[in-house]
Amino acid sequence: MSLYFTKTFQRSFGTFPLRGEALASALRIAIDIGYRSIDTAQLYENEADVGAALATIDVPRDELLVTTKVHPESFGEDKFLASVEQSLRDLRLDYVDALLVHWPPLDHNIAPSLKLLAKAKAEGLTRHIGVSNYTAKMMHDAVAISEEPVVTNQVEFHPLIDQSILLKAAAETGIPLASYSSVARGEVFKYPIFGEIGAIYGKSAGQVVLRWILQQGISINTMSTKEDNIRANFEIMDFVLSSVDMARISKLTGTNYRVVGSDKVPWAPDWD
Repeated sequence: MSLYFTKTFQRSFGTFPLRGEALASALRIAIDIGYRSIDTAQLYENEADVGAALATIDVPRDELLVTTKVHPESFGEDKFLASVEQSLRDLRLDYVDALLVHWPPLDHNIAPSLKLLAKAKAEGLTRHIGVSNYTAKMMHDAVAISEEPVVTNQVEFHPLIDQSILLKAAAETGIPLASYSSVARGEVFKYPIFGEIGAIYGKSAGQVVLRWILQQGISINTMSTKEDNIRANFEIMDFVLSSVDMARISKLTGTNYRVVGSDKVPWAPDWD
């Protein structure tokens, strides 16, 4: 994995649940601010809107890192590659930079979809492959099964949930984590500690949350339609939280507040 991929992938602009002009406007702002990593998925039903927006942006293709994710209903061998080819048509791209499986299959047999990811890479449809919402055991199994390096496991990660088991698995397997729901859909802002710590560094509560995630070696997906928020989410590289402040924030992981569970998504596994 190139240094550019690693550095750029640290801060991705997420597109869920945006569509239409709201998506196009937000994506143009994000690119102008400096984002070069863009995250979408078949499940979001906005790949065509992302593609239309990217077509209007004057940035060389090799400077963009586009991630999309395969819907679990397309994991069958008769559907997988066809669905990826449709994603590419919608995105108006010849390839994506990272192709992920969005959720584990219902039967938790991850081997077939991992092999199809490898096939998609072999056919030039993607530069890298990854997974999303895998448990620690699945991460270990993926390393044993996959013919290609797995470059990320995109999971819910924020200061209100204990993901120490996944962090340990990331260190053991070499599969880096990437966060979604990085501010727990706004739930973190109910806790004054983030604003209090932010005041020390001249940063917002949200920037403190994102920096806490980043300092654990986890890349970040964030979404907003407001320019000030998009900029703030990006400008988190110019300060470092002290070990004391990191520890203060980490105490909140015992809250175990989960945004996405089996009550919302049928493919959600039994989480670690």
